[in-house]
Amino acid sequence: MSPTTTQGAGPNPSGPGRHASSTGPGPYTGGAGRRLRDAVRVCGVTPLIGIFDMFSASVAARHYDGLFVSGFGFAASYYGLPDIGFIAWPDIVAFVQRLRQAFPRHHLLVDIDDGYADPEVACHVVAQLEAIGASGVVLEDQDRPRRCGHVDGKRILPLGEYLEKLRMVLETRRDLVVVARTDATGEEEILRRAEALAATDADVILVDGVRSAAWIRKVRAVAGGKPLLFNQIAGGRSPRFSLSDLAELGVDVAIYSTPCLFAAQSAMEEALTRLAKDDGRLPEDSVGVADCLDLLERNISRHHER
Repeated sequence: MSPTTTQGAGPNPSGPGRHASSTGPGPYTGGAGRRLRDAVRVCGVTPLIGIFDMFSASVAARHYDGLFVSGFGFAASYYGLPDIGFIAWPDIVAFVQRLRQAFPRHHLLVDIDDGYADPEVACHVVAQLEAIGASGVVLEDQDRPRRCGHVDGKRILPLGEYLEKLRMVLETRRDLVVVARTDATGEEEILRRAEALAATDADVILVDGVRSAAWIRKVRAVAGGKPLLFNQIAGGRSPRFSLSDLAELGVDVAIYSTPCLFAAQSAMEEALTRLAKDDGRLPEDSVGVADCLDLLERNISRHHER
């Protein structure tokens, strides 16, 4: 998030969020967790853009100061599989390490699903991610087999079992931001869990798959002063809100899980359809070698601001 405004991190320095500044997110001023936590506390909505590989992160980092390591996107990119529990924690840790090396000042919020099933594994992963410079993690209350939060068939852990896992993770982290997420779908259970999560030491809470503005207001009411995160995903269960809409609803953080992934799919389909239609002749109005190298050379460590 840009240091030049007091409105979160996203599209407009004078609006509810803001883009990346022209000189990057600014000098290092403390731990990655603390910097993200401070940004969330500032008035406004903090947007974090879902990325799925180093290239998508390179594009997103030019526009926004906050990145979200999406489980949906990583499963699709790294494994070519849906987000139903295939991700192995060493793969996500290695990916985040590469991200941090390329983007030393960006916020990096990491989806760790259910903590990879076992509470001990969850704590180990949290310690590993904090050691390599992640800003925060999202820990959900799903049971195995897990699913994307915006599809049918989700199963959730008993509340007490999840709260114990969350407690262990919170005791493990030192500075890392922890987002406590529930995938409950029943109305009474959503509010019961939201209230229980808000009573913990988690920094932010997320009710995934919220279906209306009215339900965001209900969650806001039971969460007290705890920051709220809203998950924006095209084709998902939740409505499409602007950052201004979310600010009015009392939301503090917005993650955009798949804009880069879905844009890449659309662009590749269009480009290859056009290539076939044009008898294999490359178009003259597309990105070329120089454009691509200009993007990638920014990630070389010696080019980073010190």
